[in-house]
Amino acid sequence: MSLPFRFQQFLLVCLLLVGSSLASAEPDLSAPDASAAVAAGKLTLVDIRTPPEWKQTGVAAGAKLINMQHPQGAPGFVNQLLAELEGDRNAPVALICRTGNRATQVQRYLQSVGFTRVYNVKEGMAGSGAGPGWIKRGLALEPCTAQC
Repeated sequence: MSLPFRFQQFLLVCLLLVGSSLASAEPDLSAPDASAAVAAGKLTLVDIRTPPEWKQTGVAAGAKLINMQHPQGAPGFVNQLLAELEGDRNAPVALICRTGNRATQVQRYLQSVGFTRVYNVKEGMAGSGAGPGWIKRGLALEPCTAQC
């Protein structure tokens, strides 16, 4: 017994939607997991906030500072990130911002230009619905350096 053609079409559309949502799922890391991975040398953490934000709170220990509002735009941001990753678009990198929203946008952009292992510290520095955040968890901070 075969299914009616319309029902087959419906099932196909449902399968495609489920598959595309799974394929586009962005990987997230908790702040403690990101901190441990950075400490173990398994991940490059990039703080994409602005210099005033870095000055206000300090930065996550071990984080590279690359302002997402790069003076040379998106190409400048990508080039600076590639320099930090020694040109390896497959190197694991985690992004952190204040609450995870900007990091989500940058994560998607980086994936669209060929970066394959981009994680989001979704709770951010200040906390969000994903968790209390780097600062409230008491994870290691460094003062803002001359780069600010």
